[in-house]
Amino acid sequence: MNKQTLSNMDPSRRKILKNTSAVAAGIGIGLPWGEKALAATRKAAPSDTVNLALIGAKNRGFHVLRHHLALGDAKCVALCDVDEAVLNDRANELKELGHKPRLYQDYRKMLENKDIDAVIIGTPDHWHCLPYVHACEQGMDVYVEKPMANTIEECNVMVRAAHKYNRVVQVGQQQRSSPHWAEIMKKIASGDLGKLRKVEMWANFNYAVGAKVTADTPVPKGVDYDLWLGPAPLRKTFNTNRFHGNWRMWWDYGGGLMTDWGVHLIDMGLWAGGLKSDPAQVLAYGKNLSFEDHAHETYDTMSVTWPLDDYVLTWEHTAGTQNGPYDKPYGIRFICDQATVLADRGGYRIVPEWDDVKKAGKVEEFTRGREQTPYEFHARNFIDCIKDRKETVCPPETGRQVAVFANLANIAVRTETYKLDWDGKSNRFTNSDEANKFIVPEYRSPWEFPKV
Repeated sequence: MNKQTLSNMDPSRRKILKNTSAVAAGIGIGLPWGEKALAATRKAAPSDTVNLALIGAKNRGFHVLRHHLALGDAKCVALCDVDEAVLNDRANELKELGHKPRLYQDYRKMLENKDIDAVIIGTPDHWHCLPYVHACEQGMDVYVEKPMANTIEECNVMVRAAHKYNRVVQVGQQQRSSPHWAEIMKKIASGDLGKLRKVEMWANFNYAVGAKVTADTPVPKGVDYDLWLGPAPLRKTFNTNRFHGNWRMWWDYGGGLMTDWGVHLIDMGLWAGGLKSDPAQVLAYGKNLSFEDHAHETYDTMSVTWPLDDYVLTWEHTAGTQNGPYDKPYGIRFICDQATVLADRGGYRIVPEWDDVKKAGKVEEFTRGREQTPYEFHARNFIDCIKDRKETVCPPETGRQVAVFANLANIAVRTETYKLDWDGKSNRFTNSDEANKFIVPEYRSPWEFPKV
């Protein structure tokens, strides 16, 4: 790929977008937070429309694109997927919405399109880093799905690329844009609930053990499987259990529940404590203890503890089940001295500790359901930041930090070390040479690990 740095948006167009963004922000003055975030969702003039491209159109990537298109000031001008069937199906859906994107199987060809302002990356995790860095080099802003990357050093490179090329980046940890999660963080930060001492997270889902074992088949017609593998190790045979919908349960492409749901909940646990640094240590156990007739490498059973300076963070999952504490398949408990906050995407509840002297709760009990969805808020924030060049609510540093927490846990179990000491400044483990081998991925030729 030609690595010359291009500016895909001429200065006059950039100025127009910035000015119209300021006007849109003014429209929202005085409105509640959620309404303000969506106040600019009107049909925009061409000069105020951000041209988007999507890489990876099968599932999550296409949903993210549609959230952006729903805002009214974004247009899809390019669509990329290694599967021609997916590409054509999504193109037809976009046509019905009034969009006529140019179609590509190879993202490198797509990035030569100078009409693109920003790229959405909705690929499997092992394909986040390269197109992200290349898009930054081409002067494009980036929305990248979570986890930010499949390895720690890929995350580091992505942070550096955003700064070097002065790009706006939004990581798809959309709970950062959710009003009820923001409200929880405000209550914890106020101190009214007492000191935060522990954050317990869990997620149990059937999908995380993959599908039942099946035989290899020929590569489906229209699929560029070699390109799908990309920098991951070569596989001479094709199996649907490592492809659409199931790739997340294989180490070459993803990290199982730990980097899927774990990333979202870890993000909330770190936000609650205002933590900006890496953990110094992780203690983890994981193993495949059940579902031997299902195809997966990532662990169906896992327990993790990150001891932090001011509080402790824990994670539990048992894939193949859908029950959990408080009858919730997933959730998070923020345990403070005066009360516990029990939360998920549907809302939250404050459960007070009992005061034996006053014969009453130490704080007022409170319950709130989710009133608004964060998806379009997250998209709204990204589009606005493209226009005014401000930092997004989930910048690359936040995406990197959360991905590091999740990757450390997986590495601890994969190496059977179970207890790892991490030095974030030197980017290495201090007690395991074997674990250090997992920090930087080995890219399959002819793909080269990006240097920024």
